Amino acid sequence: MRKLLLAVGGSLILVTPLSQADVVGLGASVSYWDSDLSGKAATNNDVVDVENDLNLDSDSNANASLYLEHPVPVLPNVRLSYTLVEQSGRGEVGLVGFDGVTGDVQSDLDLEQLDLTLYYEVLDNWVNLDLGLTARDLAGDLTVQEVNGLATSETSVDAVIPMAYLSARFDLPFTGVSVGAEGNFISFDGDSLHDFNAYGQYEIALVQFRAGYRQMAIDYEDGDDRLDIEIGGPFVSAGVAF
Repeated sequence: MRKLLLAVGGSLILVTPLSQADVVGLGASVSYWDSDLSGKAATNNDVVDVENDLNLDSDSNANASLYLEHPVPVLPNVRLSYTLVEQSGRGEVGLVGFDGVTGDVQSDLDLEQLDLTLYYEVLDNWVNLDLGLTARDLAGDLTVQEVNGLATSETSVDAVIPMAYLSARFDLPFTGVSVGAEGNFISFDGDSLHDFNAYGQYEIALVQFRAGYRQMAIDYEDGDDRLDIEIGGPFVSAGVAF
């Protein structure tokens, strides 16, 4: 990961700062993400399908972001983003079981991530392009418990992961309408994470409305535990920009 961090950081130095904001800008948004889950979890060499075996389904999720842009050369802009996905379900893992748990099970997945992104505006006109680095504090916990017994299994991953950041937006003149995409990604030593979304945006006065599709994939190993899951679905958001 260090090599990737240095490589991306070096690339950013070469392209920055081609463009800076003329004034200080501040924005915030909240969103609803109607996400579906698929993939597998593993612990102690046992593997379970989180969709077909555990029947995990989205109960709630929280998504919010805050950014600050400024006209100071060299210094990067700053974005904070928070995502919380909570899923639960009742399934069946059979007699073979999963990590000592057998039969009917109640399962809960909590996936929480906090992103700190430092980025530069490479282009800032009707085409907007940002490049940067994200430090993602990722915490995922899967609990599987027998419905008619005491056996419980816990699978956990916890790490701070550097990721490349890319955001592009294309404004349609005189309409307040734009389309864009943004994402974070990394692949290193058998682990990989990506988090992308594509959207359409309508802006009126200081208010921004977005609708699009977001997909996040996590393939990460932490000791004897591993999560290899995908979460995807449509989202809507509302925000303000000053």
